[in-house]
Amino acid sequence: MYISRVFKTHLKYEGCMIVVLGGIKGGSGKTTLATNLTVIRASLGYKVLLIDGDDQRSSSDWADQRDSLGIDTSWTTIQLTGKSSHSQIEKMVKNYDDIIVDIGGRDTTTQRSILTVSDLFIIPFKPRSLDIWTMGPVKNLINEVSSINRKLKSFAVINQGDVQGSDNSQAMEILSECSEMQCIPNFISHRKAFSNAAANGLGVVALRPSDKKAIQEIQSLHDTIYK
Repeated sequence: MYISRVFKTHLKYEGCMIVVLGGIKGGSGKTTLATNLTVIRASLGYKVLLIDGDDQRSSSDWADQRDSLGIDTSWTTIQLTGKSSHSQIEKMVKNYDDIIVDIGGRDTTTQRSILTVSDLFIIPFKPRSLDIWTMGPVKNLINEVSSINRKLKSFAVINQGDVQGSDNSQAMEILSECSEMQCIPNFISHRKAFSNAAANGLGVVALRPSDKKAIQEIQSLHDTIYK
């Protein structure tokens, strides 16, 4: 069972931590996690850089929506793609407490480049067969990048999961068989609050009326990653 594997949380980093939300399957909710984690980190007073490494510009569109609505934003959002992405990040890392990267759902040069200088690689999976079947290619990607970046730690997380939890447990058990990544024990459910927040340029922690369960789920994910 996946729960028998010890999940090593409480990772400590000095200086800026670079977290990549990526993978090779589109539609798994990487932008949702990246933007919500950005909101939480910034609300705690950290200086955050959100990097949109996806040609579809989802995080950039979300940031543009905030600007158009006049929402005060304490973090910086930029677009960054290409094989030199890692060197660009290395130039910026000293200026931020946190860098959060939203990568498109493909095995791209941008993703590989950024992973060579990153600390954490978070791969969201829907608890559905088409997502879980990508575990093999994801494993290969992790192995290839880790041969260059020895400090990289990779984690799977169930996103847009079953609210009742039954499908999530089965998916976690399958994902736990991949030794290249640990499976984060808490999951993010498929809730309207996440899409409603995104449409308004918000994170769920700022959405009104609030969805306490959505907030609890994203807060738990944040605490698992950062504490």
